[in-house]
Amino acid sequence: MDIKRIAKDTAKTLTSYLTYQAVRIVMGQLRETNLPRSYWFNEFATRDKLQDGEAFIASLMQENADLALRVMTVRQHLAEEVTEFLPEMVVTGIQQANIEHRKRHLERITQMSSDDFHSEADAGDRDSQSD
Repeated sequence: MDIKRIAKDTAKTLTSYLTYQAVRIVMGQLRETNLPRSYWFNEFATRDKLQDGEAFIASLMQENADLALRVMTVRQHLAEEVTEFLPEMVVTGIQQANIEHRKRHLERITQMSSDDFHSEADAGDRDSQSD
């Protein structure tokens, strides 16, 4: 298990997600203040690859540097605010989700075992009554 590579990939994914959230925020702001620019930005965001935050920013920088700078500013602000709480929230969230998954699994296998037991017991009762 390569922890450094996993951490690097996670950071890249988080950066792209924060870019996506910054785009949504800027788009919402533009809808309220500059509708034509909002339409242009929406069209740009849907045709360009928003899955890769850095490629999206580079492409946006070529088309509209002001919007790219605005998205980068919002993204940085989000990163500063979110990353403070993120480690604890991720660990706690994963722990709680794992508990729920294990609980459902245990309930399912317990119910199957219980149903199997009752089915076998019922079959045994029918066999003894027919003797």
